[in-house]
Amino acid sequence: MQARIPVTAIVATLDEERHMARCLASLERFAEVIVLDSNSTDATVAIARSFGATCVPFTWNGRYPKKRQWALDHLSLQHDRVFFIDADEEATPALCDEIAALDWTADGYFVRGFYVVNGKTLRFGMQNKKLCLFDRTKMEFPVVDDLDIAGMGEIEGHYQPVSKNGARQRFPILKHGVLHHALEDLERYERRHTGYAVWRKEMDQRNAYPKDPVRYRQWLKVLYRRSPVKSLILFFYFYVLRLGLLDVKNNVVLYREKWKYHIHK
Repeated sequence: MQARIPVTAIVATLDEERHMARCLASLERFAEVIVLDSNSTDATVAIARSFGATCVPFTWNGRYPKKRQWALDHLSLQHDRVFFIDADEEATPALCDEIAALDWTADGYFVRGFYVVNGKTLRFGMQNKKLCLFDRTKMEFPVVDDLDIAGMGEIEGHYQPVSKNGARQRFPILKHGVLHHALEDLERYERRHTGYAVWRKEMDQRNAYPKDPVRYRQWLKVLYRRSPVKSLILFFYFYVLRLGLLDVKNNVVLYREKWKYHIHK
């Protein structure tokens, strides 16, 4: 029997019964699994309990801290090293092996997200990276000026946690990652990304994003947000640099939805 991974996995949920079993089954090697649930009305909590996860109710008060930082601040966790994973994601066995073998010389680690489209895991084109594996004594989610912006609500926006001491540091990217099954419910995916686009547009106008700890990435992000040709940049990056042209059929589904998120009017 494999040793438990000394990391607390945290899953933030709201009506995620469709995805819960697959997500939690992929976390069976983690020493502690917590489901932070926002008053789901479906079987989310029941499924979580059937997998032995600890279920914690959460009701947002409209202020900071938002959901993930609230968990870091208020929950009594078995481990300071945490792994945030969404319910529609699945930790691969290779990722679990990689996390188990980490020496934790860094405060945090980026985890790759591989989209699954029409039952196929995309190896080319669109991917994401999230700084979702870190030591909570050293990292925190920043507070940004977005409480009156629609689109994100109780959950932290699409930005990364930062070092508590303000240090600008590079965080390693793990070789393996999670499988992202968001497109199983395309209507929900589109609805969410429409909301994200509203949030992103206002964040751009306010220049409210936290600074990237890597200077050249911060510079590139600023240029991109100001660019009048975002669609061309996005296409070139995902279809040429990321070789999305090798799998056009499945990448086009993702590109259409990401276009709504990144290219707002």
